[in-house]
Formats: sequence, structure tokens, C-alpha cells
Amino acid sequence: MASYVLLLKEYEDEETVVYKFGPNEETMGKISLNKVTRKFSEVESLPDRTIPNDFYYDRAAQRLVVCLVREGGVFPERTAFES
Repeated sequence: MASYVLLLKEYEDEETVVYKFGPNEETMGKISLNKVTRKFSEVESLPDRTIPNDFYYDRAAQRLVVCLVREGGVFPERTAFES
């Protein structure tokens, strides 16, 4: 089964980055990453309770780890998790 999670950057400073995440631009939650402690937090859940929030949150976090570690801390305005 293929999976796709869209991530749109909402805010970034030296310590924190916040992204909207979800299956499309109309249905999005928010995830925050503290770049110093490398800890994630869910700011907002997906608004549609029929969509599995944990599935999208976990994959959004995986994509942000790639940005932080493999891509040298570069967080693009728009990115996605695809598999």
C-alpha cells in the first residue's frame, strides 16, 4: 500500500520548526520539532476523526528527521513523505 503525507512549513526559528501535515491541504494537523532537543510534539490533530491521525503524524515525524539529520537541518517550505 502506498502512503503520502503532505507537509507545509508554517513557522521556523533557530530552535523550533512547525509544519502542517496531512493527506491534503484541506485536512491538516500540526507537528512541532524542537531542533535542539530533537523532540516532537503534536500541536493539532487532524480535524477529520475518520482519518488515522497517528499514521500521518508518525510519517510526518519521519520526514522531519530526514530533514534534520540527512539534509543538514534544511527544512523546505513544502515537502512530503512518500512510500
